[in-house]
Order: sequence, then C-alpha cells, then structure tokens
Amino acid sequence: MASSPVIVILMGPPGAGKGTQAKRLAERLGVPHVASGDIFRWHVRQDTELGRLAKPYMDRGDLVPDDVTIAMVIDRLRQPDCAHGALLDGFPRTVPQAQALDERLAEFGWCVGLVPFIRVNEEVLIRRLAGRWICRKCGAVYHSEFRPPSRPGVCDVCGGPLYQREDDKPETAKRRLQVYFERTLPVLVYYERQGLLVEIDGEQDIDEVHQALWRAVVMAVGTPATAEA
Repeated sequence: MASSPVIVILMGPPGAGKGTQAKRLAERLGVPHVASGDIFRWHVRQDTELGRLAKPYMDRGDLVPDDVTIAMVIDRLRQPDCAHGALLDGFPRTVPQAQALDERLAEFGWCVGLVPFIRVNEEVLIRRLAGRWICRKCGAVYHSEFRPPSRPGVCDVCGGPLYQREDDKPETAKRRLQVYFERTLPVLVYYERQGLLVEIDGEQDIDEVHQALWRAVVMAVGTPATAEA
C-alpha cells in the first residue's frame, strides 16, 4: 500500500483520450481529478484574487502566467479532498512550472510519483481530431469514422445540419498537435531524466489503455490506500 499522498501527472496530446482516462484513473485511485482548466474557470466564477489575475489572459486566449497558474494548482492541492494526493491533468505545461511544482510539493513533504504519457501516432491523432461533426440545432456530436450519422450531414437526433468547427479541420488539427509537442517535449524530457516518465500505448482499446495506466501506477507507487479494487 502507498502511505504517502499519490501525485500522478497524466499527459497526452489532443485526441489521445487523456480526459477520459484521467477521470477513470482518478476514480480508481480514490483521489481528485485536478484539471487546470477547471481550476481557472472556478477561480474566475468565484471572482477570487487569482481569478481576477487570470481572467484578462484567458479572455485574450493567452497562457496564464506561471506564477498565477502555480498558485492556483497549489491552492487546489491544499484542499482537504487532496489529502491522499491527486491526479493532475493539463499541468505542468512548461519546465518552469514543473520545477516550481516540485519545489512547492517538497514544502509539505510530497513529490510526483509518476508521469504517464499516452502516446498515439500523429496520423491517428489527426484522424481522431479531424473527424468530429456537430449538429447546429441540438449540439449532438458525431465522428465520420467512429460514430457516423445514419445520413451524411444530418443529425440522427433532430434532423439538423452537421458542421465542422475550425479547430476540428485537418489543417488546424495538425497545427494544434505541432504546438502541443513543441511546448510539451521539454516537460517530457524533464520527467524522463527523473525516471518518472512512462509511455502508454494510446492506440489500444480504451479499457486496455486504462489497465496499462493502472499497472504503471501500481508498479511506481504501489496500491494506494484509497484505491478501488
């Protein structure tokens, strides 16, 4: 059994299924799923001091400064429900953020236990990202390959027309992935040098990816005391 708090940082490119896996893994670990985007939105809604600092950057679509982001994440980790640890999703995004996280965790005797990276071939990622279509009337989501509508371009639910967002078009998806890997590679190298990085084959079935993640956690930190069977 793992006695100290378990801090797992789940990483993966857009289209790798990281969000789905993060929720499942956090539930099984018995720790909160701490997503940076959710933290930002909570602080803005609550009109906290940190939220007021972050809002102008978020409104412009810019990255929130490291010091504000780190303060938000540490504030979240200090909440009672994180007493046994947390699964971080979307943070850290830069090496300075990763270094600052290590320093702040060390202040209360914690450390990062594992950094799984869900690896998926770029061509597969583009197929996943670029196949999404949305109904203009009811918002139902389809995928041209994995969940196609019964009639091309027509929603099964309400009969409304389907459209593709700019973010989901192949050329945009490719740019998103390029930006992600340029920004994320140094962070992956940082954790690899610490012996914390483990690659997970994200092209497997969803359940197989989950089991691979679970095995990696157990091997790295043991079975957490709060874990589900």
